[in-house]
Amino acid sequence: MSSAVNIGIIGAGTVGGGTASILLENADVIRRRTGFPVHLARVAEKDAKRLASLKLPKGVGTSDAAALIADPGVDIVVELVGGTGVARDFTLAAFAAGKHVVTANKALIAAHGEELFAAAASAGVQYRFEAAVGGGIPILRSLREGFTGDRILSLFGIINGTANYILTEMTDNGSSFDEVLAEAQKLGYAEADPTYDVEGIDTAHKLAILISLSFGGQVDVDDIYTEGITRVSPVDLAYAEAFGCKVKLLAIAKEVEGEIEARVHPTMVPDNQLIAQVDGVFNAVAVTGDRVGETLFYGRGAGAQATGSAVVGDIVDLARRVHGGKATQVPPMGFQQGERRPLVIRPMARIESLYYLHLRVVDRPGVLADIAGVFGRHRISIARVIQDSQASGKTVSLVVMTHRAVEQSVQDALQEIEKLDCVADPATLIRVEAEDV
Repeated sequence: MSSAVNIGIIGAGTVGGGTASILLENADVIRRRTGFPVHLARVAEKDAKRLASLKLPKGVGTSDAAALIADPGVDIVVELVGGTGVARDFTLAAFAAGKHVVTANKALIAAHGEELFAAAASAGVQYRFEAAVGGGIPILRSLREGFTGDRILSLFGIINGTANYILTEMTDNGSSFDEVLAEAQKLGYAEADPTYDVEGIDTAHKLAILISLSFGGQVDVDDIYTEGITRVSPVDLAYAEAFGCKVKLLAIAKEVEGEIEARVHPTMVPDNQLIAQVDGVFNAVAVTGDRVGETLFYGRGAGAQATGSAVVGDIVDLARRVHGGKATQVPPMGFQQGERRPLVIRPMARIESLYYLHLRVVDRPGVLADIAGVFGRHRISIARVIQDSQASGKTVSLVVMTHRAVEQSVQDALQEIEKLDCVADPATLIRVEAEDV
């Protein structure tokens, strides 16, 4: 039998446990695919109960991550502790020890990717992170290797299952955000502190990685406009349906006149677009290349087994290289390091979109004319108007769908509109990714 490639996992949480179970339970099929054993040698975890719950073979479990990294018998280190502190330290230590590293840590890649890529290259080892975006969907490998002949024009991603589940349930059942969030937490789809998911932060970290792979340069997460779903109401979702749309938390990147639009926010998407049909905890990324045209990647974006599957895919690919003694690698971000270029991120104020605006206004004659006058002064053309005939006290809903407009103009108009004495509450704004509705 050919000699084994030995794996050491740091972190035995959801993804770490899933990865360990795949390596143990599917060891035979992995051996048949590779021609040699890929052996789970060590799993480091400080939480003794969590470690015991994995029912690892004798001698595999340890509480000492440093010893795992230093072990000359471990060929590949899998960092699954999360965060950007100790995870970075473990990763750099593994590189220094001459070990290849696999991770699912999108926050670490987004925050310290350039440093880690350089450290891996200097050490002559490889750094893999397929599971950092889209769980089991092979989107990063596809961008890195499958689109090498294309110029990427745009990508749209539903890449947070928690947010997508919440919006799906609100749409289907008319439930409030708070009701669905509580249910998602009971089902394990949402964390006790869901801030990163519902405020779009997790999505922004993933988008930063997708942009780097697609456009050949680094983007700072702080430069990505980020807006969560907490202000989306069942009423807005119902109006979206009236316009033939669904609301999704989209990660959006486009090349426009040499600049990159980079934004995360609730977005209305026409029902006839495939990405609008992605519901529940599922993820999808739509990529358009100048040669291949439109493509769509779809699947489970989270969970122990789906994400563990992506981690194991990276492990096996590296194991083949370790076993065969191959030093050549595909660059971690798809472009040769010396060929990557700074990206100019287009200010959010300059993006163009269709806009859905929901206002609560006083029920009296002339209100629509006043509001239309403001839009006209800011050169914003109105496409459709829906006025609720059922008064709520002394106010009614007024919904406006604009033609394509510039963000800054819309924000300036809204600021003026919200000062009118006929407007009762701050407006709800949702951008629309469509040519027309």
